[in-house]
Amino acid sequence: VQLQAFGGGSVQPGGSVKLSCSVSPLGLDLDYLAIGWFRQAPGKEREAVSCIRGRGGATFIKPSEQGRFTISRDNRKKTVDFQMKSLKREDTAVYYCASESIFGVTEDCNGMTDWGKGTQVTVSS
Repeated sequence: VQLQAFGGGSVQPGGSVKLSCSVSPLGLDLDYLAIGWFRQAPGKEREAVSCIRGRGGATFIKPSEQGRFTISRDNRKKTVDFQMKSLKREDTAVYYCASESIFGVTEDCNGMTDWGKGTQVTVSS
């Protein structure tokens, strides 16, 4: 599985940003994959922020971010979108999308083995 993240950039506090993850090859059925978004802030460990998995599209959002972050997918386009709103300076990080078979990942997104290159999100005024 190959993943490519799009979006990111510089955003003012309180703003919004949408990241997109393109998944290939096109023949993949996203119903059998878990696709997650992770972030790594400067000087901190990488953490899971959201993932979506399975035929029903079950989602996980980091509990402290519920209400600000949403995740969705388009199985036809093979994309997973990650929307962040009410951004804070502490949301500044490199954001990565990753994937794993639904059978190898936990409900809180642990176990991802395929990773895309990150995209930087900087929240500053």
